[in-house]
Amino acid sequence: MFGRQMILDADRIPTSEIFRAILLNAPATQVTVSWLVAILGPRSFGIILLMAGMIAMLPAIGIVGGLIVLGQGFQMMQGRDLPVLPPFIAFRKVHTARISILLARAIPPMVFLEKIVRPRWRTPFLATKRFVGLVVLMLGGTLFIPIPLSNIIPGALITLLAFAYLEEDGILLSIALGGATLSLMVTALEAWAALRGVNFLLRL
Repeated sequence: MFGRQMILDADRIPTSEIFRAILLNAPATQVTVSWLVAILGPRSFGIILLMAGMIAMLPAIGIVGGLIVLGQGFQMMQGRDLPVLPPFIAFRKVHTARISILLARAIPPMVFLEKIVRPRWRTPFLATKRFVGLVVLMLGGTLFIPIPLSNIIPGALITLLAFAYLEEDGILLSIALGGATLSLMVTALEAWAALRGVNFLLRL
């Protein structure tokens, strides 16, 4: 009961504590995204985006994280209060063991970051949500580039953006946005070079 109450009062506790509470309260065998949304409430956008970014970096189930990222980014752009998920994502089951391993690995670095990261350079909440949603949507699109390991950098940037958004740290958010801009520019250049290469081959 205590762990569940911690999640319900998620707006007053650090992100690492929310993750610990999820570990304590997760069903024994499988979890769904709809379960997370139901218990996280107002912070569900940030927490789910943070987890989706980490999942997007993993093999096999990374595509699930990518689909969630796209949906979350689009809805953040719309300024929604809570995420609305299509049934095939909301009720898709993921083994609790995988999520537990992921969260257990994420908690120690998150605890360290929370000693440095804090609310500063605060920006208008709705405007920030919409802009972060736009950047996340663009990064999410690059997760599906069919190149081995190409999902790691955008997944890490999405995770960093979500963490900065959750902790309301404008400095970290600026750094993450800078990294996202660089990543998107590199991807755009790679796409342009690939198109030029294809065009050259077609002219031969």
